[in-house]
Amino acid sequence: MNAFGMIVLVFLVICAIATSVSKNLLVSVVIFMAYSVLMSIVWMMLESPDLAITEAAVGAGVTSLLFFITLKKIHAIRGDEEEDHHDEQE
Repeated sequence: MNAFGMIVLVFLVICAIATSVSKNLLVSVVIFMAYSVLMSIVWMMLESPDLAITEAAVGAGVTSLLFFITLKKIHAIRGDEEEDHHDEQE
């Protein structure tokens, strides 16, 4: 395995640990997106482009979008209007 492959695998492990350790849900979703991108790179290195494209589209794209929508629905992410309204009440 070349040096680039080792670096990608180290970052993959770091992202996996950071996702589970992070207390901020938004940060966890962003780290999960990075993990999915790194996994798609690993699939490309393993000469499996169909899995790489699927991982990039589903893992980093669709799943992350669903996580963002869920965080918005449970009010873990506030919009600009809600922040302005919240600041005015204080």
